[in-house]
Amino acid sequence: MTNPWLALESGADAAERTGELRRAHERYLSAGTIDGPIDGPVRAVVAESWRRSARAVDPGALAPLELTDAELEEYRDAHPLARVLPLFRDLLGGIADDGRHLLAVCDAAGRLLWVEGHRGARARAERMNFVAGARWDESHAGTNAPGVAITVDHPVQIFAAEHFAVPVQPWTCAAAPIHDPHTGRLLGAVDVTGGDNLASPYSLALVQAAARAAEAHLATLPAPAVAPAVTLTALGRDDAVLGEGPRRVRLGPRHSEIVVLLACHPEGLSSDQLSAELYGDRMLNPVTLRAELSRLRHRLGPLLDSRPYRLRVPVRADFQALAEHLAAADAEAALRAYRGPLLPGSDAPGVVWQRRLLDDGVRDLLVVRRDPALLERWTRAPWGRDDLVAWQALLAALPAGSLARARAARRVRDLDAEYGLPVL
Repeated sequence: MTNPWLALESGADAAERTGELRRAHERYLSAGTIDGPIDGPVRAVVAESWRRSARAVDPGALAPLELTDAELEEYRDAHPLARVLPLFRDLLGGIADDGRHLLAVCDAAGRLLWVEGHRGARARAERMNFVAGARWDESHAGTNAPGVAITVDHPVQIFAAEHFAVPVQPWTCAAAPIHDPHTGRLLGAVDVTGGDNLASPYSLALVQAAARAAEAHLATLPAPAVAPAVTLTALGRDDAVLGEGPRRVRLGPRHSEIVVLLACHPEGLSSDQLSAELYGDRMLNPVTLRAELSRLRHRLGPLLDSRPYRLRVPVRADFQALAEHLAAADAEAALRAYRGPLLPGSDAPGVVWQRRLLDDGVRDLLVVRRDPALLERWTRAPWGRDDLVAWQALLAALPAGSLARARAARRVRDLDAEYGLPVL
């Protein structure tokens, strides 16, 4: 095809293509291999989305409902795309009122904020949970136009059996991403959903034009006030500190674990996922976790969101800055940023995993660098005094005959004996 983002080339038989796609979809699912070949007339953008979807979504499942009632109203009223909803209604409302199509707008996480159109079309869409408040990103609803558009950041059509979830395959949709013109940040996507007749160049051009018009309109509005930076300090301490402007909130150990885990998962965690990160396989009454989150919400206010549980604004955490230095292989910056283990007293599985990643990352980087000064700083610190690997690396890096090397050799022998290793 000339345009890989279009679902059908000019003159193609929609019914014939639907059958070919359905058979290709069935073969892919029956093969049971996520990364296996996908044959038939399946576009590359669709095949890649099927593979991503297969890792997370049951092809027979419906998209989950995450926001309802007052919570949905509050969230979408505050969303930047609320300011361009009248524009979308002017540009796309006509096709949404014809009884066959829907106008939808989602946020950057794939949550549908508005779904509008003829009552009959909305009633049919409700059967597949295509409703305001439902989560339609790829990892929750599989391949669909809004989900793919926000994933690949490009306008796209998804036709019939190109949808990964079987309940959605009777539909065709076209969506385009929308960005904040002041920051470039992805805000969400605008979508039209309906029948096979949407699989033509006009629908893709229409949503793309609507998205560009929305960005142009947002550019004429004052930039939203910049919220105070939210910081999180959790290295070398069991009680994390959350900062928002001049405000400082010192968290207890359990609340520290929850906030750290949510900072590690900005996409959010379900109740079951958060429970597993906090408690592992231990049996726990769900009421216990809900009570902890209720108390935490009382302290943090609107910063904590639910369904899924997440932090509503980006958080700049000291352990994330450390991870960035490790990724850049900047040993000196990493050592400066390391103020101790992440929540050292925590035994929450998710925190323990993150703590080990950071500790091993710093040590491994120092060992590879073999800089005696940096290794000495590490081994002098409380967390490095018993680090046999670091002491061995320091011993190898120091010049023969130096007092520092003699001290390092003695410490290596002591640790060998302490750990029950053969002393050489």
